[in-house]
Amino acid sequence: MMEFFGHLGLGFAVALTMQNIILCFVGCLVGTLIGVLPGIGPIATISILLPLTFGLEPTSALIMLAGIYYGAQYGGSTASILLNIPGESSAVVTALDGHAMARKGRAGVALGISAIGSFFAGCFSTLLMAAMAIPLASIALIFGPAEYFSMMVMGLAFAILLARGSILKAILMVLVGLLLAGIGPDLTTGQLRMTFSQRWLSDGIEISLLGMGLFGMAEVFRSLEHGESRDTVRTAAIGRLLPNRAEMKQSAKPIMRGTLLGSILGLLPGNGAVLAPFASYTLEKRLAKDPSRFGHGAIEGVAGPESANNAGAQTSFIPLLTLGIPPNAVMAVMVGAMTIHGIVPGPQIISKTPDIFWGIIASMWIGNLMLLVINLPLVGLWVKLLKVPYRLMFVGIMIFCCLGVYFIRREPIDILMLGGLGIVGYGLAKLNFEPAPLTLGFVLGRMMEENLRQALIISRGDILTFVERPISLVFLLLAIVMLGIGFLPKVSKRREEVFVE
Repeated sequence: MMEFFGHLGLGFAVALTMQNIILCFVGCLVGTLIGVLPGIGPIATISILLPLTFGLEPTSALIMLAGIYYGAQYGGSTASILLNIPGESSAVVTALDGHAMARKGRAGVALGISAIGSFFAGCFSTLLMAAMAIPLASIALIFGPAEYFSMMVMGLAFAILLARGSILKAILMVLVGLLLAGIGPDLTTGQLRMTFSQRWLSDGIEISLLGMGLFGMAEVFRSLEHGESRDTVRTAAIGRLLPNRAEMKQSAKPIMRGTLLGSILGLLPGNGAVLAPFASYTLEKRLAKDPSRFGHGAIEGVAGPESANNAGAQTSFIPLLTLGIPPNAVMAVMVGAMTIHGIVPGPQIISKTPDIFWGIIASMWIGNLMLLVINLPLVGLWVKLLKVPYRLMFVGIMIFCCLGVYFIRREPIDILMLGGLGIVGYGLAKLNFEPAPLTLGFVLGRMMEENLRQALIISRGDILTFVERPISLVFLLLAIVMLGIGFLPKVSKRREEVFVE
């Protein structure tokens, strides 16, 4: 216990420096902003801002980038409640009852309970992350290349199961991501692969370029197609922000249940954090004495999902920092950020760079407190920003994307690639292909290849090593079970119904 508090003391000593406090605030503020304004999302934003962190210390850079991610989860609820326009995919559920509350003149209460639930969930999940870190890292140290390879296969299987739409399309996206990861020099020989004699492909494709193209630019194209504009935004009076005693009593148990559910689902590879608010809403509706209230302004329908959303967002850092496995597309971009700063995510990060690990965890407590301050008093500012026409916003988004890509390698061809990837991302959306599994496959591709080769070298080419090692066999069996469940007709039909809802 004393060791645990010693680690937290180290973390706060790192996080409470003036530079890190400012960068944490900037990250939370930018995250809230992109959560409020639909059209770009945390993946593209982190990719765009990545070049700006090159001159920072690794800890400072990661504190700011982490703040953008969990800040976006807070901000996404504001547009959902006030305008019925989810700023983030995970805020879709909040719109169901949050906007209904706003139409009844209770927008302030919905925003208030959303912020309170998010704050409680963020603090609890950060504590859970601190408590689980060392035990999980100790377990990870006994893993060999075979176990890591099989765990990544399981992660991709989860990603396929939790992706929208067809299972076959999700599998295809993962395979395309793995193929793109192979572009560039061979890990062992340095021989160039799949570059088609093009010099600009000799170092492979940058994760930030992929993220900005498939998510940032593609989202701009989709928004322009639908003619999104904020010209006609009208919001009712927000009213009081703090819930009264009766409303807090109604929300207390949903907040606790949502926090626990989100904390567990956030650990799952394959975007379990996005699943958390949907699962919480379903749970609260089943437990309610009068389920018919849901969809018509039930405060539990805001408190539970928002808590689950933020808990899942923060516990998704656990597999990344302790095992080196990104559980979702945002964490995949974070792997790229850590690699650029010379940090190898995984169990070694705790023992070799404890200041970075514990500094990030401590900064999350500080960030959650900042977000409580940012979200409630500044509601009026966010409402004004929501009135900005999208035709003015998208120009800035495109300029930032182009500048961000260019400053990574200073290659003009990268800007053309960005436009091409944006068109590809737009086309994928039109054909109902989800790009998140592609991104996860792309990031895990190199790691899987490295561990596959190492496992085969150790076993002298014996492929049975993956089933002879018990832990590896368990991961592979789980992957097969997940894919098998996804192909069941009843489950497949239910998945489609859930995503349509």
